[in-house]
Amino acid sequence: MKIIHILPELEEGGVERHVLWLSNELVKRGHHVMVVSAGGKLFSHFDPAVTHWRLPVHLKNPLTALFCALRIASRARREGWQLIHAHSRVPAWIAWWSSSFSGVPWVVTAHANYSKNAALYPLKRADAAICVSNGVLKHLEEFLPGNTRVIYNGLPKDYSKWQGGKGSFRNFLFVGRLSKVKGLDVVLKALGSLKSYEWKLDVLGDGPHRLVFEDIAKEYGIADRVKFHGFRDDTEEWMKECSCLVFPSLEEGMPLVLMQAIYMGVPVLASDIPPVRELVIDSHKSNLIAPGDVRAWEESLRKIFEGKIAFPEFDVSKIFTVREMASRIEEVYLDLLGRKRT
Repeated sequence: MKIIHILPELEEGGVERHVLWLSNELVKRGHHVMVVSAGGKLFSHFDPAVTHWRLPVHLKNPLTALFCALRIASRARREGWQLIHAHSRVPAWIAWWSSSFSGVPWVVTAHANYSKNAALYPLKRADAAICVSNGVLKHLEEFLPGNTRVIYNGLPKDYSKWQGGKGSFRNFLFVGRLSKVKGLDVVLKALGSLKSYEWKLDVLGDGPHRLVFEDIAKEYGIADRVKFHGFRDDTEEWMKECSCLVFPSLEEGMPLVLMQAIYMGVPVLASDIPPVRELVIDSHKSNLIAPGDVRAWEESLRKIFEGKIAFPEFDVSKIFTVREMASRIEEVYLDLLGRKRT
């Protein structure tokens, strides 16, 4: 098959990693893959067999989106591309228009609980849709086509197992994009009330709220214990040695960071949000923490120091490999192309 993936950028994030791993796996299976994006640091991680076409598909400008759609449609017809796969909302508009101009069918993956507004109009026009969790499907159901499936994100390899937790010193870890929705401010404020205990917090990731989070750490007198390391490619090593991963997100689609931690056996303190509830064992759902509730996070963190914490247990069988994820997505492609032929 010849498949075009469209996503805004190739900076660090769950959507970007998903497309990276999926594209690399698809070319290993003999498919031809072209990724259309505005570029970014993950470009160098793609298999050389993956074609990258740099277009301004990240801009929320209708004229720019139409320009991109016309160029993609023209190339799709000229070179015989068979499928267009959109990731995120602006790419969905571009894919819809490209499909309309070229006759090439298109698929959309909903990676998050998008705001319900007119920006979601193209989703129902897709020939098929994929949601990364049941929570996303439930949230967006009215905007999605009848041909919609849930396919969890997959992880690319066998990770090392957790080796941390030695001694009384607590080495907390946060991994993720530094944006407001990730809830890091909640953890910082909670830790600000726990300065009498021995701990440090390593923050891996970057994003638009980094300076805000750094200022909060200073305001609460914990800047010397919170280290912002920026984007890291070696998150596995950090997870392997930490005492606990904090996952305070306010909302998510199906978080790769959490899935990696679960697979490695890392203790996790996590927000009580739909995708986390999908992965946690039913009897442990009460061990999740109210998202955005500083007092609740403070109490849970305090229980760690006092040895009274009951970490939630997760269902590891729900963690797909990239191969399993790609096989399920491949089925969507083949089913769609088969229906189009008939």
